[in-house]
Amino acid sequence: QVQLVESGGGLVQAGGSLILSCAASGRSFSSDAMGWFRQAPGKEREFVAVTWSGGIYYAGSVRGRFTISRDNAKNTVSLRLNSLKPEDTAVYYCATSRRVAGSTITDRWQYDYWGQGTQVTVSS
Repeated sequence: QVQLVESGGGLVQAGGSLILSCAASGRSFSSDAMGWFRQAPGKEREFVAVTWSGGIYYAGSVRGRFTISRDNAKNTVSLRLNSLKPEDTAVYYCATSRRVAGSTITDRWQYDYWGQGTQVTVSS
């Protein structure tokens, strides 16, 4: 049974940092794309970052501020959030996929397994 569990969210002031972690279990994820998405109240869930066989890719809104990394031996993926802004406030989800390709890595519908999410709140 595949399970993803996020941790590390919280309340932080603008300009601060957080590290989110996602622990995956149930099988090996070394060949999966592992990504992060976020959803703010009243908005669609949006792509944040992904690490996959083709490399690493970020949404434009977080590029240069967020860093994604993975540890295949531990089945974990992390997201470091720096220079946080109030507009980064959202529930952050990790997700995995074996189906994504270069043109679909940002498409949430191509991800098969999701965590329950962790809240990040950035105060101004």
